[in-house]
Amino acid sequence: MPHDDTFRARPGFGYVRTLSQDEELTLLRNHLLRLDPQSRHDRFNGFLDDGFIARYAEKCANDGTTIVAYMENGEVRGAAELHPPEQSPDLLPEIAFSVEASMRRRGVGSVLFKRLISEARWKGYRKLRVTTGAKNQAMRALACKFGAHLVFSHGESTGTIDLRNQPQDELAKLAIDTPFGAMRALLNFNRACWRLVSRMYGLERAA
Repeated sequence: MPHDDTFRARPGFGYVRTLSQDEELTLLRNHLLRLDPQSRHDRFNGFLDDGFIARYAEKCANDGTTIVAYMENGEVRGAAELHPPEQSPDLLPEIAFSVEASMRRRGVGSVLFKRLISEARWKGYRKLRVTTGAKNQAMRALACKFGAHLVFSHGESTGTIDLRNQPQDELAKLAIDTPFGAMRALLNFNRACWRLVSRMYGLERAA
């Protein structure tokens, strides 16, 4: 199974985890409804209606979409969505991102992107499709950072990301960031310190 349950996005700034199916509807819906008008426009290519967003969140909670969330104080403040390939005409899993205005310029988008790539690899996907509004500069820059080649069509920018070209050490890095990995690292550190103290104590007694 994929790495789980949580890992720190940045020290002191919340954490990232994959939502369970029972949590997805309410937490994702509330997050999307908190997006400011421009963010809503960028995320949904012009659709701003609360009813549309509520229906969209309900669909995600019931169609097999994986939601990776950036959490603070029990609320989703940023979300990365991995939609099943069966929903796409070209059978490519599609990804989408949304980050609340107060969370921007803190590296949240990059962390969500890395975690989503890890989830997609675990599912055996080789390529991902990304679609974003033509004026969503932040999302376009983030997608290009991870190797997407975007083209403009019908008011949107679309492209694909080849997961085989992503750095393989990302999985190892994310695994270390899980609580289990952190605990293991702490235990190893404690053992190393104990050995050092033991050697020093032994040397002092020998002297």
